[in-house]
Amino acid sequence: MSSSIIDLRSDTGTRPTAAMRAAMLEAAVGDDVFGEDPTVNALEARMAALFGHEAAVFCPSGTMTNQIAVNLHTRPGDEVICDEGAHIYRYEGGGVMATSGCSVRLIQGDHGRFTSAQVEACLNDPKATWLPRTRLVNIENTCNRGGGAVWDLGAVDAIRQVCDAHGLRLHMDGARIFNALVVTGDGPAEWGRRFHTISVCLSKGLGAPVGSVLVGSMEHITEARRVRKRLGGGMRQAGMLAAACLYALDEHIDRLALDHQRAQRLAEALMAQPYIASIMPVTTNIIILTLAGHRTASSFLEQLRSQGIIAAAFGPQMVRMVTHLDVDDAAIDRTIHILDQLA
Repeated sequence: MSSSIIDLRSDTGTRPTAAMRAAMLEAAVGDDVFGEDPTVNALEARMAALFGHEAAVFCPSGTMTNQIAVNLHTRPGDEVICDEGAHIYRYEGGGVMATSGCSVRLIQGDHGRFTSAQVEACLNDPKATWLPRTRLVNIENTCNRGGGAVWDLGAVDAIRQVCDAHGLRLHMDGARIFNALVVTGDGPAEWGRRFHTISVCLSKGLGAPVGSVLVGSMEHITEARRVRKRLGGGMRQAGMLAAACLYALDEHIDRLALDHQRAQRLAEALMAQPYIASIMPVTTNIIILTLAGHRTASSFLEQLRSQGIIAAAFGPQMVRMVTHLDVDDAAIDRTIHILDQLA
């Protein structure tokens, strides 16, 4: 894709920086399936320590880490509780159903966030043999379809109490957890200790080309390696990929605040346009807007594309834009200028 294109579809589109490429080139490698890749081992140990857990496993994608977690915590016929816009439900190819044989109970949350009372209302009576057994609650932080909304620790604590009272497991899809932590100022371990497992993507805002990590207890992660292999995720000399993730942890977390600032600038410019009906509250790096009148997402995106800007449709009149490592101030300035020119 031409370097003149401004790609706002997702923060997954970043390219490795020169320094990240150098780290990848110099990485020590081994056979990860045999546990012999020193760079992968270093990444897993670091992520486990960061989030206050015993172990971690490196995987190709956040979809895989999420689906492994679902598989660890459930049996076929169980039910998973999540928000109606949750990534594990909408964007993982039906994996909850196809891979783990589970049904899903959906909650209509507040921009992806829900309450402990809503969780309790979804619990099935374990004595009702005609109902699926409620087994797992999934929280997504930040909330993709909620416009990058960030959870509050107090709300998570209340949900964990419900889980403990009813023998449920609690998983966090933390694809963009570092974006959330930049906003809240909390440490990773503060969030990690509240969940049985956490999925963390390093290929989104942190800019690594590939890679997500599942964090949990030693027992969970030992079994996770078996599930990873079953799903085709057993990588061999993966140290070069892990090296990019380690570099991202060192160099790209603090700069996430810039992405948030640029998203705010872009959102303010969008709200000034007569063709925008509304924008979800912008807290992190995701902007979800609704177009006014009869204007469609497809026509709006075509207008943008003709000017060298790419965004993503999120509904008939909804569009998502995401700021990231490859979108600098000059790109935001150019985007705003083009938005001002659209009829």
